[in-house]
Amino acid sequence: MAHLKSVSWKRPPQDETFPFSVPAIRTLAPLDLSAPVTFFVGENGSGKSTLLEGIAAAAGLPTVGANEIDRDTTLVAQRRFATALRLTWTARTRRGFFLRAEDFFGFQRRLAHDREAMEQRLADIDVEYRDRSAKAKGLAAGPVLASLGDMERRYGRDPDARSHGQAFLNLFQGRFLPGGLYLLDEPEAPLSPQNQLGLLAVLLDMITQDAQFIIATHSPVLLAFPQARIYSFDRVPVASVPYDDLDHVILTRAFLTDPQAFLRRLRGDA
Repeated sequence: MAHLKSVSWKRPPQDETFPFSVPAIRTLAPLDLSAPVTFFVGENGSGKSTLLEGIAAAAGLPTVGANEIDRDTTLVAQRRFATALRLTWTARTRRGFFLRAEDFFGFQRRLAHDREAMEQRLADIDVEYRDRSAKAKGLAAGPVLASLGDMERRYGRDPDARSHGQAFLNLFQGRFLPGGLYLLDEPEAPLSPQNQLGLLAVLLDMITQDAQFIIATHSPVLLAFPQARIYSFDRVPVASVPYDDLDHVILTRAFLTDPQAFLRRLRGDA
């Protein structure tokens, strides 16, 4: 089920500052987002991440990271952009989140801080209750142990011991909920090709549970998700493009077919 059906302008933009000055944003036509998975693809600076950020702000989605959208000083222009957007819903969901790859590290730091605080509280309880009954000590420690256990079930006993890619994939597995709307900005950044396939498996599972995803990406692996709608921001105005016609896919296939030909061109060989 697609919760968010479309995005369009409330009114034609008159502002000529960023992000309204970006060609793909300025010429934006209503976009159909009713597929369970929609991809935004394009070169850096094409506007794909900017539109994703604007949708996240307009939808009021929480973030995974140190700052919420309404307090993030790097998203002032995107919040102004969001006020000009109209979102059309099939059914408004309060589940979901917005994630930029760089915010993941802030999330990891927050997890580590929370884990240290809970472990310190358990140590304090040991001191405070050393002369009291085991039952009293157990009642005091119970809520802290439950919270720590929940964190370990969702993110592992020691997330810092995992590679960034493994921890990132584990974050998705721990935070995705049925019926949620998830906006992901370049989630492939810390993921190996193998872990990108792992993310595809997670997406396949979650769309059977009424989750919806809108993802800005450069990854031909993620873009191959079956029956996804793909919008290219390298086209002005933005247009839906089949997977096999995407510049990213064409270039990647050509390179893998004959990498030496590309290397000869880069060296300037005849």
